[in-house]
Amino acid sequence: MPSPTLTRVRQAYARIEAVDRPEVWIGLRPQAEAEQEARAIDARVAAGEHLPLAGKLFAAKGNIDVAGLPTTAACPAYAYTPWEDAPVVARLRTAGALALGTTNLDQFATGLVGTRSPHGAVRNALDPTRISGGSSSGSAVAVALGIVDFALGTDTAGSGRVPAAFNGIVGLKPTRGLVPTTGVVPACASLDCVTVFARTLPEAEQALAFMASPSGRELPALPQRAPGPWRIAVPPRAQLGELDEGWAEAYEAAVERLAAAGAEIRHLDLTPFTDAAAMLYEGAFVAERYTAVGSFIDKLIAEGDTGLDPTVAGIITRARDIPAHQLYADQDRLAALRTRALTQLGDADALLLPTAPGHPTLAEVAADPLGANARLGRFTNSTNLFDLAAVAVPAGLTPAGLPFGVMLIGPAFTDERLARLARLLQPRLRLAVVGAHLSGQPLNPQLLSLGAEWERTTATAPVYRLHALSTAPPKPGLVHVGEGGAAVETEVWRLSAEGLGQLLAALPRPMVLGQVELADGTHAPGFLCEPDALPGTTDITAYGGWRAYLNH
Repeated sequence: MPSPTLTRVRQAYARIEAVDRPEVWIGLRPQAEAEQEARAIDARVAAGEHLPLAGKLFAAKGNIDVAGLPTTAACPAYAYTPWEDAPVVARLRTAGALALGTTNLDQFATGLVGTRSPHGAVRNALDPTRISGGSSSGSAVAVALGIVDFALGTDTAGSGRVPAAFNGIVGLKPTRGLVPTTGVVPACASLDCVTVFARTLPEAEQALAFMASPSGRELPALPQRAPGPWRIAVPPRAQLGELDEGWAEAYEAAVERLAAAGAEIRHLDLTPFTDAAAMLYEGAFVAERYTAVGSFIDKLIAEGDTGLDPTVAGIITRARDIPAHQLYADQDRLAALRTRALTQLGDADALLLPTAPGHPTLAEVAADPLGANARLGRFTNSTNLFDLAAVAVPAGLTPAGLPFGVMLIGPAFTDERLARLARLLQPRLRLAVVGAHLSGQPLNPQLLSLGAEWERTTATAPVYRLHALSTAPPKPGLVHVGEGGAAVETEVWRLSAEGLGQLLAALPRPMVLGQVELADGTHAPGFLCEPDALPGTTDITAYGGWRAYLNH
């Protein structure tokens, strides 16, 4: 029987083929090579070695060095092949994680859209007509599609948070300096952060714990937190500016969720944050991007190279002629804005904002590449300029049925506190169960241990058949048949997205997670059965449910 890491690798390559998203990858390792490394990892674990991330797969943004794979920053002419991993990659591999490949990005990490790449626009994981968000586009989509367990990105202006929001996953942007940027192609070296994407907060935090450097930026003496409930700062509605339809309501629901969890909600003036956000590209700070790769781009343009994204090239080359005096003036203005912003934040534990003001389509970005990108950075651009930490998490759905994300932003080195607060925002999801997870059944304690709460007993729509499987413990298999089906007794439970992810990770074949249609016409995730496991089983649909069958 294949060992855990090997099984996970094979699942990943099967998933890559199934989703057919070639634009996600710049450098994908050959499956045989990944399988060989997986066998070695599993052998080390079997020999007693402690590898806490064994069985986990990750991807790295294409501006982060992975030994043996070209680092291109999405510019083929820039490519070089590193002989060693970037420290963040090396630390994850030392802990047993397996690097699957490098992912697509907005060229030279310049953009929040995920479309500025010669390797193609990275489409959103849930709606391929919309952007994935950038610049860490491929990394976010690889996680959202279930190909890898977590992925590395970078975040200078929001590149590790906007794609997280658009693809319904978690994005942790640590305090600057907590994670080393050695082996990372710089965008703005003084502002860059290596970030992590994952489907759940615990997965992201686990990866970040191995990435962080004990010898990195020195931890200052943080002021003692005043006692009392969590204190969350929010801006007046008018200061959020124009949002997509329904996004203001989704944001207000997140605020209400924190208030219901006992947080004290207070208002602040968002102006210094948004004023600083505009400075990142409109002011002199963009000159640092020219310092990073400007001379290389100038050389390519002179040689007539066609591998440059025109929008990226224009942004970086225009920064060449910014006068030095403007930089000093902007630094003075930024210092004043930061003082005002921190005064507004006061002793609040975090500022809650929408991660982005809207989610454009690919066509909308193509029609206005600069304007669309500028809008997306309204809430994210100031974070690193102000030396703040942030975590982006899903917070429900938009009216279009797409993920809506929010950010919690706090002072440097409050990363752990922000993650604790983010847990309060995690929506409770419904789960439909028809068998061994029902109340009183052998696997129901799994739900209870994850904090699941019973909501109601109902039935499926009359489009399913129920079969008794030969498993231990005994369980049924629910399969959608459409015509010829019947209603089956069902319990609906509510649990966190994190809990649902843990159930899914431990789900044995032939069980799969899918959408179950209920008697009232609504749908909820639930346990279904792979049809190829049904031959030779007993159809027990006539009993009306698993408990009735057991009691017959």
